[in-house]
Amino acid sequence: MASSNYSYEYFNVTFPSEYVAQVEIDRPKKLNAFIDQMWINIGHIFRQLSVDPDVRVVILTAAGDRAFTAGLDVQAASESGALSDRSATDPARKALKLRRHIQEFQDDISAIEKCEKPVIAVLHGVSYGLAIDMTTCADIRLCTKDVRFSVKEVDVGLAADIGTLTRLPKAQLPMSFIKDVCLSAREFYAEEALKVGFVSAVYETKAVALEKALGMAKLIASKGPVAVQTTKEVINYSRDHSTLDGLNYIKIMNAAALQTKDVEDAIMSGLQKRKPRFAKL
Repeated sequence: MASSNYSYEYFNVTFPSEYVAQVEIDRPKKLNAFIDQMWINIGHIFRQLSVDPDVRVVILTAAGDRAFTAGLDVQAASESGALSDRSATDPARKALKLRRHIQEFQDDISAIEKCEKPVIAVLHGVSYGLAIDMTTCADIRLCTKDVRFSVKEVDVGLAADIGTLTRLPKAQLPMSFIKDVCLSAREFYAEEALKVGFVSAVYETKAVALEKALGMAKLIASKGPVAVQTTKEVINYSRDHSTLDGLNYIKIMNAAALQTKDVEDAIMSGLQKRKPRFAKL
């Protein structure tokens, strides 16, 4: 059980196994659509999980059977918050306020990617707009057979601005597919998502997908936390830098990691045919 308190409106944070946290979006009557407080809360949650020594892996899922999330609650956004603000006196000042607003939302969702712990996303049902933003931040994506994906923003007169257009081109997906779904806002489904590599696996039901995610999380959590977190950090760094930069970065990181007791414990457990137990960070 994690030592910190995780009590956030519209989210359930539980600990289904040692060193594994599960974050569940919880607004199912509204298809888990996001209002302002939800953006703020998910940022807080993942920043807290990132430094919690009792957490090594995070599963991201959502309550209900109908949707992972329908994305932004457009009605709520039009009635309150930055999009409804009419106080700015000219376009430049209003644009400045909107840029700050977008930046805050980007930072809250980017907290998923910046989380030091691996994040496994389990998508089901309606998975529109923000669902893509959030789960392109995740390290591993699984989905159910009934999933319905859409980069929905052009249908509401916007270009996706919380991460989808930046992260999808770095996800090793075909550029033609990326432009197809982003320009048209068409739905795409589990089979196509698996074919292009947007998800790693498709499962019959949400229950089965969560069971598989938990098994994957337990396996990752059994590894040395320094090694796992260094691996995530270097993969993400190397995605955005040259091969030479990536090699230099892992050299620096492992100069520290090689001095941990984890390496000795891993080697000895292999020789002694036992399962290693690694210390908390």
